[in-house]
Amino acid sequence: MEQQDLNKRLLLALALSFLVFVGYSYLFSTPKTTQPAEQTAKTHQTPKVTTSTAVNTPAPVAEAKTNTAPVTSSSTSTLVTVKSNIFKMSIDEFGRISKFELLETKYKDNEGKNLQILGTQEVKPLEIRFSDVKLNEEAFKTPYSYSGEAIIDVTSSSKTVILTQKLSNVTVTKKITVQQNGAYDIDVSTSSPTPYFITPGHRPMADSSMYMLVRGALVKGADGVITTVEDGKAEGDETVKNAKIASAFDRYVASMFYDFEKGMNVSIIKEKDDNPLIFVEGSQNLHLGGYIGPKEYKILKAINPELTDAIEFGWFTFLSKPFFKVLLWIHGLIGNWGWAIILFTLLVKLVLFPLSYKGMMSMQKLKDLAPKMKELKAKYKDDPAKMNMKMMEMYKKNGANPMGGCLPMILQIPVFFALYRVLLNADELQGAHWIHGWIDNLAAADPYYILPILMGASMWFQQKITPNNFTDPLQEKIFQWFPVIMALMFIIMPFPSGLVLYWVVNNLFTIGQQYVINNAYAKHKALAVEAHHKGKES
Repeated sequence: MEQQDLNKRLLLALALSFLVFVGYSYLFSTPKTTQPAEQTAKTHQTPKVTTSTAVNTPAPVAEAKTNTAPVTSSSTSTLVTVKSNIFKMSIDEFGRISKFELLETKYKDNEGKNLQILGTQEVKPLEIRFSDVKLNEEAFKTPYSYSGEAIIDVTSSSKTVILTQKLSNVTVTKKITVQQNGAYDIDVSTSSPTPYFITPGHRPMADSSMYMLVRGALVKGADGVITTVEDGKAEGDETVKNAKIASAFDRYVASMFYDFEKGMNVSIIKEKDDNPLIFVEGSQNLHLGGYIGPKEYKILKAINPELTDAIEFGWFTFLSKPFFKVLLWIHGLIGNWGWAIILFTLLVKLVLFPLSYKGMMSMQKLKDLAPKMKELKAKYKDDPAKMNMKMMEMYKKNGANPMGGCLPMILQIPVFFALYRVLLNADELQGAHWIHGWIDNLAAADPYYILPILMGASMWFQQKITPNNFTDPLQEKIFQWFPVIMALMFIIMPFPSGLVLYWVVNNLFTIGQQYVINNAYAKHKALAVEAHHKGKES
């Protein structure tokens, strides 16, 4: 296959794959909905321990076999409300975090209401389920007692809430020490050894967009391996012994447990729609760290640097994480996320420029050789082996690499999708401005559609100055209309303006890069012609 065919087919594949990746993720991804209260009774499942739990001795992780538990009302009374300047947490009569409200301005909706991240009919953080069916039923009918203040403020210092549940055979005590940033310590003690499990709850729900997002459960094992079980893909038998982190997460927020010293025995059971629900095996004296709130890098790092591993970017996490850290570093220097995205894009272009330069120069040479290649194809059409041999001789003689134009494009695929994940999932972009009065929220769409239009225009101009030599009319038409299709798609769909900004800037830098290479090749070609004439004269 000649280079022109290879390049144009690769370009077409990239274009169509992007449309499929982005278009499908928006049009056909259905956000999860909360279930009616009458259905909730069917979803309360209790993992069974295979052996009894000795005091301070971790038992084997439970199998994902289940017992049903009675339904618990979503309108249970609140025992205590914990407040800081960034959140409000309600703890109900069953010792669970029943409500969690984010108070910062960037999380308010269009009506000015604060964001509630816990579903009303979903399993709540700190819910305990006993392996004994009868004890479990009793526990969901017996409220905890609490004798402290009804409202506690943790803005200036951490505060502790102590809850007690007296059951027929055991007394359960929960000691919850809450910090200003949403971190907490949970200590559970039982008056006698009683097998039970505790959960960080169903994943918080802070976003209902239809992008192809990663939502579900994340567990980091003692060996550092991270296991992610996405919504709709739970098998119900996933287990991890001595895990460091167990996180139920959404696009921007998470509810998690962590223990970096002893580790946790984690079971994941299957909820409705095959969604994962995390349970951590308890003991007579259990101590866990916990956090609920935004997956903001600086908050998680302040609690424990290892907690930043709970920030998940999906398939391209291996690239997205270093990209995210570079973006954080640039933002730390200039204090503006919009300019950080622009400088990061420039940095990527500079790193890839040597390869891009070689690839684009090779494409220029192949463009000039196109007429000769057509002649060879016509001359040796009945002898493909000889035709390929002659073409390779021509490539070698003219210093052209038939694969040179492909490498830069192939490298840009993981780079783009990794950055796409970062800009789609980074909580830091919520409420972050670029230019006041225009882009005041890089996580939201451009309100004036300027960026999508600039993206389409820059893509069209980039095509005009880039050599392609299409011979198939259909492929040529697709590429001619591709900028228009992309611009319309980004106008119709509310893509984050941070992502569109990256694309626009990338196009502009590519145009500048193409001009540099075109001029360099023109000089190279002129020198080659001059040398050829001098050789003839001599």
